[in-house]
Amino acid sequence: MIILVQNIARFIILILVQVFVLNNIRFSGFINPYIYILFILLLPVRFPRWLSLIVGFIMGLIIDSFTNTPGVHAFATVLLAYFRNPVIKAFLSIEEGANPVPGFYTFGVSAFVKYVVSLVIVHHTAFYFLEIFSFENAGLTFVRLLMNSVVTILIIFGIQSVKSGKS
Repeated sequence: MIILVQNIARFIILILVQVFVLNNIRFSGFINPYIYILFILLLPVRFPRWLSLIVGFIMGLIIDSFTNTPGVHAFATVLLAYFRNPVIKAFLSIEEGANPVPGFYTFGVSAFVKYVVSLVIVHHTAFYFLEIFSFENAGLTFVRLLMNSVVTILIIFGIQSVKSGKS
């Protein structure tokens, strides 16, 4: 029950921070970190895939409704949720019956870094190329993708490094 309440609170807080703070700040007119994806990244390992897809879709639609990007965040977040389990399986083996919440302390630094970097790049690649919907300015889109990915990853690592080892 406590985990459910924590996840609901995390869902609401990340959406509010994304919508009311980060979406209104443009670093260099170019960089807009998307930390709302941290919710999907921090779901317990054995969280049902179908449910993470639904939650990702709902979260993406909420962000889309505030940012006037019809379906772009929803698609990118569902794609992130879809690849989450295969990426976890690729970078570490989970003991039978264990259900850790991803983090530096539970995955180990190396596996958690690979996990976050991989999934942030998946999300941002889908988001930026779908937002532009063209390969005409692929160079500029790639620079935006790279810069935003780095900033998002650093913020996620900063948030995770501050958290206690319990979650």
